Amino acid sequence: MFSSDYYPRKVLLLIIAVSLFNYIDRQMLYAVFPLIKSDLRLSDTRLGLLASSFMLVYMCVAPLVAWSCSRFARPAIIGVSAVFWSAATLLTGMAGSYPQLVCARAAVGVGEAGYGTVSPAYLAEWFPPGSRARVLSLYALAIPVGSAIGYLLGGALGQRFGWRTAFYMAAVPGLLLGVSAMYLRETPEREKTDSSSAVPPGRYADILKNRTYMLVSFSQAIATFSVGGLAAWMPSYFVREFGLSVGRAGLLFGAVTVLAGVTGNLIGGWAADRLRARTDRAYFMVGYLSFFLSLPFGALAILSGDLGTALAMLFLAECFVFAHSGPYHAAIVEVIPAGLRSMAFALNIFMIHAFGDAVSPALIGIVSDAAGLPLAVMLCVLFIFFAGATSVLAGRSYMKDFHAPAAGGGR
Repeated sequence: MFSSDYYPRKVLLLIIAVSLFNYIDRQMLYAVFPLIKSDLRLSDTRLGLLASSFMLVYMCVAPLVAWSCSRFARPAIIGVSAVFWSAATLLTGMAGSYPQLVCARAAVGVGEAGYGTVSPAYLAEWFPPGSRARVLSLYALAIPVGSAIGYLLGGALGQRFGWRTAFYMAAVPGLLLGVSAMYLRETPEREKTDSSSAVPPGRYADILKNRTYMLVSFSQAIATFSVGGLAAWMPSYFVREFGLSVGRAGLLFGAVTVLAGVTGNLIGGWAADRLRARTDRAYFMVGYLSFFLSLPFGALAILSGDLGTALAMLFLAECFVFAHSGPYHAAIVEVIPAGLRSMAFALNIFMIHAFGDAVSPALIGIVSDAAGLPLAVMLCVLFIFFAGATSVLAGRSYMKDFHAPAAGGGR
């Protein structure tokens, strides 16, 4: 499956570990929403804006980091970014007011933007193309696993010791991993390029002209709107609709998320690489099937009045939707030249969050204040249909723009 060389595996493990704490720091906030709401006396709208403040900074800083990353080694950017966001996580726990909390979460966004722009391409370049969907699916495991740990730790520690303690404990491992990442090597593929020269900002125009890339990014943006909104509000949904404690809601949602995320990511990466041997459209087929199949189960999770049924349906919905992560990261690596990949992932970050979870937590909060949380999360689930439709268009664009049919027919 992977290279026999030890060093790429070392890179894979360390990058996954850093990414894990990326999502622990990010998602822990949502587990303690009810505690922060009570402590600082916030409305749902202000809670949603607290989540959105992170995303707004994250998406805006990412393109700036990518534009300058050709001047610096990518391992240094990864390490410094992890140290920065971990320090900001400490400040989150120290915040004494709502404005201070917003500023601390915005600072976390600055650090995570540096990491998110360079790590997927950096990791992918250590492995051959035939295994990249699986490698990037393993990388994407940090999303559900880190999110689940964030919910679990946030709920358990928040309920027992207060919400601030959770952020203090999450910050230390990130600091240590960030320092370790600074000592990684640059990839052989990057060393072959003229990495010492600056990439002019105008090169973003080249990426924007890539139709397949743009459709992939918009598909991810729609999914991120739904998934990010649900990630922010489902623990609160379980507290309000089923009368669970903050700790139990975090435990159950975290457990479902990690099991579904691991299963979905592994199946998605495996299926995409296996299907790739038969059709060049493989990444996109896995993508649109993951979205369409998740939709009915997500709706049933909200419609069910039984906790067990809701959790089972939520597991299936998350399992399917997570399957697109590795294949779509691999698709971006494939359709973008090596010298532009960091910029492409930065622009991807901007788009998926600008049109996704930078706005969905706040919008769900607004709808919840006006019409109730169940309706708000149901609308969020239904919106994922458009991610599947856009994925179909992305596959067609790829076959037209990047697939050269062989003599006598193509795949």
